[in-house]
Amino acid sequence: MASASAACYGARPIMTRVPLRPEPAGAELSVLKSPPDWAQVFGRRAPLELEIGCGAGGFALEYCRRNPGVDYVAFEWRKKYAREVAHRAQKHHLTNLKVIEGDAREAVPRIFAPGSLAQLHLQFPDPWWKRAHQKSAILQPEFTRLLRTLLQDDGRFDFRTDVEDVGRRGIAALEAAGFHNPLGPLAFHPYDPEDPPSTRERRYLVSGAPVYRARLLKK
Repeated sequence: MASASAACYGARPIMTRVPLRPEPAGAELSVLKSPPDWAQVFGRRAPLELEIGCGAGGFALEYCRRNPGVDYVAFEWRKKYAREVAHRAQKHHLTNLKVIEGDAREAVPRIFAPGSLAQLHLQFPDPWWKRAHQKSAILQPEFTRLLRTLLQDDGRFDFRTDVEDVGRRGIAALEAAGFHNPLGPLAFHPYDPEDPPSTRERRYLVSGAPVYRARLLKK
């Protein structure tokens, strides 16, 4: 990323030795029992997107900077990351980004209505190396089917991982839930230089390590 503003969002790890900020991120949203009026939450009506597990926030922050016409909700269960990303969004006046600290699997079904999302993002989910632990993976059948219902028709699911087996299992789970892979069943997708990389993906682009991507559609 060449611009100064892009560099400030993630050219280096943004969480190094940062003390835990006292205020939970998005507490007023995480406790809701039903979907809010997102136009009221953001103060306007715009396409709504969701990221599950924003980590250090490199993608969310830069994506929202590049796409001011999109309203973006980013979930992150790790307090330190969620609170720091929320702080950086406020610092850089990214009013189109809301960070929610908590478990997306518990809150997402409550606070998003069917057909309300233009796009979903899941990047570098925990690989859960041991087979016995893979039931903890985010793309379990029931939750994956639910995520599909939240997307608008022709809505997109943006999925990335650095573990090939996780990528193959993830694409298979999405296709089994009814997502359409425009490149064919189980196909990975090429790198798009127009897509902002996450903090983690940026390191792989420099080192040349592979990233496995898919952009599936709700048809």
